[in-house]
Amino acid sequence: MADALANSELQSLRNRFKKDAEFVLRGVSENDTGEKSPEDKDAKPLPRFNRHSIFWIVASIGLTYYTDFFSVLMKDENIKSWWFSVGVALLGVSLAMALFSIVYLDWFRGVRQYDVQYPAIAPVTTAAFIASSCSFNIALWPVWSICTPIILFTQFMGIVMFISLLG
Repeated sequence: MADALANSELQSLRNRFKKDAEFVLRGVSENDTGEKSPEDKDAKPLPRFNRHSIFWIVASIGLTYYTDFFSVLMKDENIKSWWFSVGVALLGVSLAMALFSIVYLDWFRGVRQYDVQYPAIAPVTTAAFIASSCSFNIALWPVWSICTPIILFTQFMGIVMFISLLG
């Protein structure tokens, strides 16, 4: 009896995954006419100003003020300048790739799926940004010690949330 129950549960699980796989492969169900459901029509877009965006922006501004972030970057002698230069260069590569994708490919050439035509853009940009953040952590470690990753992550999130408010 237990074996039959286990087989029926396994069979229903297989059928559910099979239906899900067919839906994913087709992309559209049979009864989908392309029109929005009443729930979708009534759904409002998420607001730009929400709690977590405001939190990260305020935290970034507060951290910039209380750590004297920019004057430390400009004047502190404890910063490892070679690693800082590597971080700036890699951040420049990352931003250049992002601007190439957004401004040139999307706006000027009208390429919407640039990752299909240029498959190396996303991994190279991501790798450059991760290497840049590691370089900045190494460069600024003598200044803020264990707080360095927290400070840099908060600054990053503040910038990302600020940019998301712009558009």
